[in-house]
Amino acid sequence: MEELPGALGTSGSLALRLGQAIFAVGSLLFMCLDVEFYSYTAFCFLVTIMGLVIPWSLTLAVVDVFSVFIRRPSRQRGILSIVVLGDWVLSFLSLAASCSTASVSSLLLASEGFCIGKLCTRYQLSAAMAFLSWFLSLSSSLFNLWLLPSV
Repeated sequence: MEELPGALGTSGSLALRLGQAIFAVGSLLFMCLDVEFYSYTAFCFLVTIMGLVIPWSLTLAVVDVFSVFIRRPSRQRGILSIVVLGDWVLSFLSLAASCSTASVSSLLLASEGFCIGKLCTRYQLSAAMAFLSWFLSLSSSLFNLWLLPSV
């Protein structure tokens, strides 16, 4: 069986998982630097979803580290199905959260008087980091989905 570069248990998957976690932490940091994000539901949604993406990605990164060091990736159909399902759910949720955050921050930036200082810029950076985390999550879920029929 041919190795997919981003499939579960490979070093490519480890890089994707660490990238997801780093961008999710960056998104949370840019959002939580100000206390005013609680006023908007879209921002609270982003914080909640990024708070779910971080432990998911770090847990699977630990699985990838273990698989890379023993040089035997886990190819069990049940585990891979759960990983694919979890990746898809979190991928769609993070896409929805990043899109809603980007639209609300653009709306706040367009309406004058709502954004004080560089507040909306931080919200936009948070949405950009969430988009990058979503892209890495989608790519890892597609690699694992591609691998699923061959298991």
